[in-house]
Amino acid sequence: MIGDLPHAAISGIISAVSHEGLSILVNGKPARLAIIDEAGQVVAAGDEVAKEAEAVAVNSYRNFLKGQGFLRVLSKPIA
Repeated sequence: MIGDLPHAAISGIISAVSHEGLSILVNGKPARLAIIDEAGQVVAAGDEVAKEAEAVAVNSYRNFLKGQGFLRVLSKPIA
């Protein structure tokens, strides 16, 4: 379906600009994305996580536009 996806309210703002990538603001100040495992340990955080999240989302969308939307897009492990 074409249109905006519903999204939940969070205490910050996630924005994306095509030539800048993802950015996050919390209370008007820059914040970072993080990957946290089930035990609450931070696995990765910072610009690398944001860049990888953007790349996976963009590649998934590109596959959809090419008629390959059924393919899963995986990232490589973040060191």
